[in-house]
Amino acid sequence: MGRMIFLLEEPSMKALLEGLLPRALPSLQFTCLAHQGKRDLELSIPRKLRSWREPGARFVIVQDSDSGDCLPLKEKLSQLCRDGGRDDTLVRIVCQELEAWYLGEPDALADAFADEKLRSIGNRARYRDPDAVVKPSDHIKRLIPEIQKIAGARTMANYLPPPRESVSQLYHLPQRH
Repeated sequence: MGRMIFLLEEPSMKALLEGLLPRALPSLQFTCLAHQGKRDLELSIPRKLRSWREPGARFVIVQDSDSGDCLPLKEKLSQLCRDGGRDDTLVRIVCQELEAWYLGEPDALADAFADEKLRSIGNRARYRDPDAVVKPSDHIKRLIPEIQKIAGARTMANYLPPPRESVSQLYHLPQRH
């Protein structure tokens, strides 16, 4: 299996994956390429997919939905992948924003920021369904005023559990032992 290339919407997702992936899949060779927002990512997809020359490389596109409809967004990104000659590219849409993942793991949030009261946020009605929270980054900022987007992602990478649907399962990679 060749290198896994992640084309990402923003630098904070890069910071998170660079910390989380080595813990989840220590043998995975990967590269994370952050973009400066949706437009930059979308313009880059066909060009990067067409020009990448590394044998065996596999691609994953990750973009936030930002309250948009996920199905047309995924289809749009998939079409950009087809335009780039790589219809085998995995496209993943983050519900709302990356920070929704943090809200879904209150224990990790409490441990990462040494704040025990964060452990109980899952009991609040507004956080029971983190994927439904509109603008989760604003909620995180209210809960943890000192958080910075990239540094917060880097910190959370050390505390989040490995994803349930791992890249290894999606691409049939060997699991870690």
